[in-house]
Amino acid sequence: MLKGNDMRVWPGVPYPLGAVYDGAGTNFSLFSEIAERVELCFFDQEGSETRVDLPEVTGYCWHGYLPSVEPGQRYGYRVHGPWDPANGHRCNPAKLLLDPYAKAIDGRVDWSPAVFPYRFDEGPDSRNEEDSAPFVPKSVVHQPHFDWAGDRRLQLPWHETVIYETHVKGLTARHPDVPDELRGTYAGMAQPAVIDYLKQLEITAVELMPVHQFVHDKHLADRDLRNYWGYNSIGYFAPHHPYAAGKRPGAAVPEFKHLVKTLHQAGIEVILDVVYNHTAEGNHLGPMLCFKGIDNAYYYRLTEDRRYYMDYTGTGNSLNMSPPHVLQLIMDSLRYWVLEMHVDGFRFDLAATLARELHDVDRLSTFLDLIHQDPVISQVKLIAEPWDVGEGGYQVGNFPPVWTEWNGKYRDCVRDFWRGKDQTLGEFALRFTGSSDLYERTSRLPYASINFVTAHDGFTLNDLVSYNDKRNAANGEENRDGESHNRSWNCGAEGPTDNAQIIELRNRQKRNFLATLLLSQGVPMVLGGDEVGRTQGGNNNAYCQDNEISWYDWENVDGELLDFCRRLIRYRKDHPVFSRRGWFQGRPIHGNEANDIAWFTMDGKQMVEKDWGQGFAKTLAVFLNGKTIPNPNPRGEPTVDDTFYLLVNAHYEPLRFKLPDQTWSPRWKTVLDTAKGWESGEVEHEAADAIEIEARSLCLLHAIADG
Repeated sequence: MLKGNDMRVWPGVPYPLGAVYDGAGTNFSLFSEIAERVELCFFDQEGSETRVDLPEVTGYCWHGYLPSVEPGQRYGYRVHGPWDPANGHRCNPAKLLLDPYAKAIDGRVDWSPAVFPYRFDEGPDSRNEEDSAPFVPKSVVHQPHFDWAGDRRLQLPWHETVIYETHVKGLTARHPDVPDELRGTYAGMAQPAVIDYLKQLEITAVELMPVHQFVHDKHLADRDLRNYWGYNSIGYFAPHHPYAAGKRPGAAVPEFKHLVKTLHQAGIEVILDVVYNHTAEGNHLGPMLCFKGIDNAYYYRLTEDRRYYMDYTGTGNSLNMSPPHVLQLIMDSLRYWVLEMHVDGFRFDLAATLARELHDVDRLSTFLDLIHQDPVISQVKLIAEPWDVGEGGYQVGNFPPVWTEWNGKYRDCVRDFWRGKDQTLGEFALRFTGSSDLYERTSRLPYASINFVTAHDGFTLNDLVSYNDKRNAANGEENRDGESHNRSWNCGAEGPTDNAQIIELRNRQKRNFLATLLLSQGVPMVLGGDEVGRTQGGNNNAYCQDNEISWYDWENVDGELLDFCRRLIRYRKDHPVFSRRGWFQGRPIHGNEANDIAWFTMDGKQMVEKDWGQGFAKTLAVFLNGKTIPNPNPRGEPTVDDTFYLLVNAHYEPLRFKLPDQTWSPRWKTVLDTAKGWESGEVEHEAADAIEIEARSLCLLHAIADG
């Protein structure tokens, strides 16, 4: 506990915001336009509190320097100001508030009534004078020094990227080769067994589900559940401390840095899933943890009746992206994670929300302009989730050139195609070739499309082919939550089955999805665990399942599927024809005779317009010429690859495909057949031969050069 001379407060400086330790003491600075007085509160290990007033105000930044405060010190703020909900003001010094710029956070929310700014029995406009400090997390002065030992961002090209979406805890919580005390932690993910697994899979980037400090919602705690996914942020600079193996305050920071450093040494980039569109404070009925008590009307979008919050996110509130200090907070956070934590990019949850100005999605919004202009953020990988719940919220294809996007249209089309839906052939061709209809008009290239078939939100790959209907009863909402229209198909039985034919079909469908994903133009994203057959028992909304439903089951790995997926990723890496930087030149796709790509019918003839218009059509073949890749390699040398012929049969019966004449290639060899798996290449075919393709399968042929 700070005592006596320890409590000396010097004026300090307004910037940088947050708590900054300089080796001799710590400067504290907090922005609040509405505050009339700000108390800085320190806590010892027993929870005893000491308060000091921040003595200086510069440009609405309240600041002071304490020469004796060192890393590990827990602290918070109490903000004195107007309580006027009708005008959007909710200052309440009885509530201890987190520092928005806290680099480390310790403790959790205990859902006492004291955490809420109002009295339950008097309504949301009443004022609750109970002290919240014993029930809320505390900010921690962090130690900024870390030995990076020459670590640097890898800057892997987008078109060579293969993303693996995973969860820090779920990946290792049940891993037999990770020590018990490290499972579910940053240190656990950095263990050699996990790193070796990721290296052998040959993915190039991990996309980590939220690691910003987040809160377990009260409604989940009341049902003995937890916010497993983490889309409930409250600290935009602090790594989530329960994922730290060490228990001392601030331990999460060096542990996370060590994880990044270890992944970089393995040649793997780190992309963070970030949630800047809303916070854990919810709506007018939610708790007061940070922004709501610091300057509610400044940080949040409010409705015309300023007691209430504009909700574009489905979580109760939306951050107000117009005021300069909110934009500064987000940009400072992004730069911190790049410059100090060495991450390689970001996936922005509900990114359309961030781009809203005056309730419209504006491609030239202030936020997107700032990203584009920033010398740090514009140079890392940027992925937008292009929708929110507001009007016109689905904005796929509408982000500016520096952005890539989660392509939900790719997911929907590929699912529909392989379950045999009519009228999907033309769109399947577009999605397979990079979705030029979405991205080419904004001068973007195929890698603007982040292709995925499954993601954390929805069925796993195993469940996609095993369930027609969701099974979300464990979430405690009587199966009302989650998406009901999943474009899934159970292949003839709902859930687990002993039927050998159904099992074989499901395995084939899994191979179809993975092969389509990894042979398509664009950037593939594999959902972590799909490669080993992970199941959630049909739960398609496992956001609250911090347990065996969501955690990887390393004891029951589908080894054959894992080997299939590994070889697919390796094959994609070895053959740049599947990951071109530029568009195919056959524009439009339909009926074009361009020599870098050509489309064929089952009888070996090039497709014409009427072939695309047959709604019942479930088959096609595509010629991919590796000799005509226009973009050189990084050294300016021509990119030359082999030539391939892909035969696709989404029909429910086997069909015979005639190969094209010898002008395309005199001979071919089979390298992949999803009905069987990888082939040795010994099976050869002459031009114009007929090949039987199994029902619901694809076959990849490799051209055999003369001589």
